[in-house]
Amino acid sequence: MNAASFSSLSADHQRLQALVGAWRGEEEVAATQWTDAGTATSEVLAEAQFGGLFVVQRYRQRRDGTISFGSHNVFGFDQPNRLVTMHQFDSMGFVPASPATGTWNGSELNLERSSPRGAARVTYIFDDADTYRMRLHFKPAGSDGWQDMVSGVYRRVSPSSINSL
Repeated sequence: MNAASFSSLSADHQRLQALVGAWRGEEEVAATQWTDAGTATSEVLAEAQFGGLFVVQRYRQRRDGTISFGSHNVFGFDQPNRLVTMHQFDSMGFVPASPATGTWNGSELNLERSSPRGAARVTYIFDDADTYRMRLHFKPAGSDGWQDMVSGVYRRVSPSSINSL
């Protein structure tokens, strides 16, 4: 199989590389139907795959010393529709019917996805090459209002400082 070289990637695929690296985060978790409010720490390990066409991200959240949530996300760029895509598989076990899709607005990546349970909106804000913020909101089916779920600040760390994800 031929993998694309980074120099041959579209500018939109190259933008996804901002996610690549090892990250540690401090999070605020809002009370929802799935969990109580509180704080959490997280570890994120993201790698470019297939020459940078995709970024595979592994995420693990800890609360009170216990792993409370995990996900495996695959980011890509849908060239015909000019949309960033994110397929997410997580420890909640819901099978995604379709990926989250969205666009860049300056240094912000905004993605949204709908399911029978409602809609989810995630925003990644890149402050610089070594820090980003993430906000996740949820709108239950039949509701007009968005609810806070998780927000955090993530800083680049050495990959060796992250225990196997």
